[in-house]
Amino acid sequence: MSRSKDRSADFQRQFEGAQTLDGLLDLSGSALDTAQVLEVMRAAHAEGRPHSDVIPDLFEEEPRFPSPDIARRLYQNLLGLWDLVEEGRPVRLDEERPPRPRKVKPVPPETFHPGEPSGEFVEAAWRYLEDDEKSRTRLLHAFENRQDAMLGALDAAGLTDEGYGVARHLLFELYAMLELGWPPGVASVPPAALETRTTAPPVPAALQQYADEALFEAEQDEEQPLSSQELEAVRPLVQRGLAALWSARKGR
Repeated sequence: MSRSKDRSADFQRQFEGAQTLDGLLDLSGSALDTAQVLEVMRAAHAEGRPHSDVIPDLFEEEPRFPSPDIARRLYQNLLGLWDLVEEGRPVRLDEERPPRPRKVKPVPPETFHPGEPSGEFVEAAWRYLEDDEKSRTRLLHAFENRQDAMLGALDAAGLTDEGYGVARHLLFELYAMLELGWPPGVASVPPAALETRTTAPPVPAALQQYADEALFEAEQDEEQPLSSQELEAVRPLVQRGLAALWSARKGR
């Protein structure tokens, strides 16, 4: 007998309790807990809506699942809870369990405009970019659109795939930090900025230190370390790109 047939027989609509469903909801990206889901289901059932309309609304975005087993167990519990609501049976929630802490929305760092970024700002901006996926994606799209000329020059610089990836990623992070800290924004950088040395003013020490540390970590990476030879090719491109981005601040 195939494994697929065995798995189809394993699916059982069963509510395993609030503590279990709370954990499954959290793993799948829902901001609701079991009590809130139960309230939504009861209201929807009273309106005559089917579960196929209700369950997708439990997620602000497309649910994410660490594994197929988590997805299967989540829907087993949700459908099991829906069956209890539909049948009018009482649903007992464990009132003794501690409430699930609310997800805290990441807060962007305070701007440094009209001055220069400090080490504290750079650290806060880096953590914000790590924690807020929506903002990171928005800034990445802005980087790709506004700095396409600079990226074209970087692509033509003859780097290896690893070197290009390190340089592009680091320049994006530096661009994003400037956008977060300088509300007027950053203008497009011409491709020539990566090709020759410029007479641009020195960049803030905190940004230069971040770039230097990132390049050092890339060289020491355990899985795909950047070779010393490639690092020597990447470093001046990052330095010129950073200087150009700093000089491209609007409203200086």
